[in-house]
Formats: sequence, C-alpha cells, structure tokens
Amino acid sequence: MATVLVCTLPLLQRCAAIALACFAAGCASLPPLEALAPEAAIPASTATELGRVTASIRGAADALSAVRPLPQANFALDARLELIRRAQASLDVQTYQLGNDKTGRLILRELRDAARRGVRVRLLLDDFYTAGLDPLLLALAAEPKAQVRLFNPFANGREHMATRWLDFFTDFRRLNHRMHNKLFIADGALAIAGGRNLADEYFLRSELANFIDFELLMAGPVVPESARFFDSYWNSDVVYPLQRVVRSAQPQEALVAAFDAATSEREAPRPEAPPDTDVFGEPRLAAQLARGELHWMRADAHALADSPNKALGTRPPGTWTLAQQFHTTLGNTAQSQVLVISPYFIPGDEGMARIRAARARGIRITVVTNSLADSDEPLVNINYNRYRVAMLQEGVELLEVSTRQLKRSAQMRRLLRQARGRLHAKLALLDREWVLLGSMNLDPRSERLNTEFGVKVRSFELAQALLFAYSLDHLEGVYRVVLKPDGRNVQWVGTGDEVNEVLDDEPDSSLLTRLQLLLFSWFVPTDQL
Repeated sequence: MATVLVCTLPLLQRCAAIALACFAAGCASLPPLEALAPEAAIPASTATELGRVTASIRGAADALSAVRPLPQANFALDARLELIRRAQASLDVQTYQLGNDKTGRLILRELRDAARRGVRVRLLLDDFYTAGLDPLLLALAAEPKAQVRLFNPFANGREHMATRWLDFFTDFRRLNHRMHNKLFIADGALAIAGGRNLADEYFLRSELANFIDFELLMAGPVVPESARFFDSYWNSDVVYPLQRVVRSAQPQEALVAAFDAATSEREAPRPEAPPDTDVFGEPRLAAQLARGELHWMRADAHALADSPNKALGTRPPGTWTLAQQFHTTLGNTAQSQVLVISPYFIPGDEGMARIRAARARGIRITVVTNSLADSDEPLVNINYNRYRVAMLQEGVELLEVSTRQLKRSAQMRRLLRQARGRLHAKLALLDREWVLLGSMNLDPRSERLNTEFGVKVRSFELAQALLFAYSLDHLEGVYRVVLKPDGRNVQWVGTGDEVNEVLDDEPDSSLLTRLQLLLFSWFVPTDQL
C-alpha cells in the first residue's frame, strides 16, 4: 500500500522544537578529513580455508571466474553467515543499508566475533540509514581488528531521521549523493554481489513487507576486480572513519555492554537453517565447504562500478558511469531479446530513444517492475506511468509484480505469510547468454546521483538458471499491462489462475491514493527519483 504523508499540528510542533534545538546547539560542519594511509584488500591465499577451496579457480588457465546464483533469501543470508564464520584473514562489507533489526544486528555480532578471532573487518556504510546505529557501530569500531567508515556522513542531528533532514537541506548537493553499492568479500577469495541490503525485509524476515531479490556468489578473477573497487571507495575523500564524525559520552565499557545486549540471541536470533538443497538442487554452502569443494558455473565475469565522486563533478576524466556501461552493453550486445527486471523503472526520453532503436532492430523487450500498490517508492511508479503507453505502443512487454498475484502461489503465500511481496532484484538478461546484475536501478537517481556496483557475466548456464528459478518464461505473480483497444490507455490482466481478471484501473490502489501521489509528483523533480 502506498504511504501518504500527513502533517498534524503536534507533528509540526515537534519538528519546530527539533529545529530550534538544532540551531541552538549550532550546526557543525564535517571535520577536516585527515590524510590516511591507503589500505588495500588482502588477496586470497592458500593459508586460509576459503583461499584453498578456490585456489583451482584462481589458477585456471582459462581465466574464467566461477559463479553461483543466490535467488533464495534464506540461502543468501546463510551464505553470508557461513563466510563470516569461516573467514580467517579479512572481511570487506559495503552496503547502502544496515538495518537496526534482527538481521542488521546479527551481522554486526558476527563481524565483531570475527574481529575478535583476528580477522580484519572493514565495514563501509552509506550514512543515510544509520540513525540510531552510532552506539553499535562505535562498539564494533573499538575492536582492534575492526574499522567502520561512512560515505558522505551527516554532521548534525545524527540520532534521528527528522533532525538529519535539517542537515540534508543545508548541505543538499553533497548529502543528496549516496552510495547504493552492495558488496561482500571474504578472505579475498569469495564475494557476494547483487541487490540485497543487510536488513530483515531483504531476507524474508519482516512481518510487514519483504523483497524478492537476487545475488551472485563469485570466485576467481572477478573477486580481486571487485576488491579494487571496494578499496577505491574505502580510500576516497568522501568516506570518513566513524570516529571522526561520531562522538559518544559513554565509556567504552558501556558501549560494549549495550552492543552485547542489542545483538544478543534474543534481539538478533539466528535464522532457521535453510533446506538441505536450494531451488537448483545444490547443497547449502556450509555442506560444500565442509567437503572442500564448491559447485560452480564457469563464466566470463567482470566487476563494474561508479567512481565514488560520481555526482560531485570530480570523477576521473574519461571514466564512464555504470549506467553508461549498462546502456552501451545493451545497445552493442543484444541481438534478439532483452529482459529487464528493475523495481524502479523510469526510462526517460533517452531511454525511450534506446527502446525505439532496439525495437527497430527487431529486438524483443520485456520489462518487469513493481505495481503501484506494491512499490515502496510509489512516486517512482507515478513517473514510470508517464512512459507506459509509449512503451506498449513500441511493442514492449510490461509486467508488474503484485502481492495479490504472488499469493495465488501456495509457495509464495508460505514465504510471505502476512507480509507484502515486492520486487527488488536488478537484472538484465540479453539473448539468454549475458546477465547484468548489481545494485543499479533503471531510474535517474541511479544514473546520475547514486553510486552503484554491478557485474557483467557471459554464461548461457547462468541465464538458464535464472529463467528457471524465477519462471521467467511463464512468469506468474504479475499483472500483464496491455493497451486497450483505443491504443491510448492501459489495462491490467492477472496471471496464475483460470479467470485472469482484467482491470481498467491501477490494481489494489484507490483513486484517492493515485491522486495524492500525482499531486506530490509535481513537486519532486524526476531526476531525484
């Protein structure tokens, strides 16, 4: 259900009080960033268990990487926990959001325990969603083997999102530039990349709404490529050590005690173990590591990323953004078919020109995105709607994910329970041979403002696995969007049952909600979405 903002008088009074408190305290700016010695990722080594199990891939003469898809949330979380517990040299974790919830606190506890075993831990967070996390992060950063750094941190009002917004509007150009990357590397040998943040809703652990997402477990040459991008962010001038930004009046002993309480088994329980095998019939990562062998798909895979300074006008000359590389790959590589999966999709005028050019070459285009009712960013959906008729007129196949449609499947009802189901995977399949994945949405914010990380893989086997895992050839749990006979308006056709209802209005959303969102969209520039 779309969220509508309503300001009441008490809320306005609270906001005014917060603003006065902020100005009374004085709005500080970020401290000068002291020069720090550059740090580099620790390369894979046979001195570690994970290095030994991947040694044959790194030493292969064909220079191919190895990949394993992680479409199931429980297997994706289980893989992370297993890698953290088996790491012996290093853990490099980069994410847009670390939840102050069961999953986020569990990850923090596991990273703390790894640091106490002597593993070098580097945690790099975008600072937008860290309100309330400072005490926990300070406790982790106090471990001798752990470091925490923040991308484009807030200098004021760190405790609450409401006070952070004051800082946001006084330093808009800088703070509007966020790090959306997601990357996890263990011992320089194994990496996980894709769309999941480290919070409950990305691993089917939320009671309200959960995301359908995708990640890739990787080994071989693509891992050091990914690590070099991590280092470029870690050492950049828009990233600050946590202790340079955050101060605490509490003694270290109190911070550690609070960390222990907040990350206890009661507050951060381990998830239930996943089944013995995943959707592909492959055993859990723990079982494969215990045998000392991993089941892989060999593939030509390469890591791609934006410059940390992408939106500040200081990225190195001649470098391309990830969005530019993505669109170039689509334009130069696709010969017959493009399937795009993106939770937030705004093609814009340039995107429409690319769509027309591809359709003129006879390329079939399918787009899967969220329906209005099930998008967590409904303003994005409103802007996508402006291009919907034009795309259909060009022959694009449009599919919109819907909780109502998803729950017609007994399996999805069991996984989602009472929660809503939303798409969050960012994928493109070209000609059933190329797979593009990562953190990038197909919207103006990802293209121009946020930094992103992605992986380009050439593998027929991986493409076929994704088509099977998500039933992409016969996709259900969606509405098919089609033109009405007049060719100027749209209808929604249900899937997955005998009736396949036809709707003339946005599914599961009221007229009032649609009007309110349309009104808000007039005041939010499209390039901010």
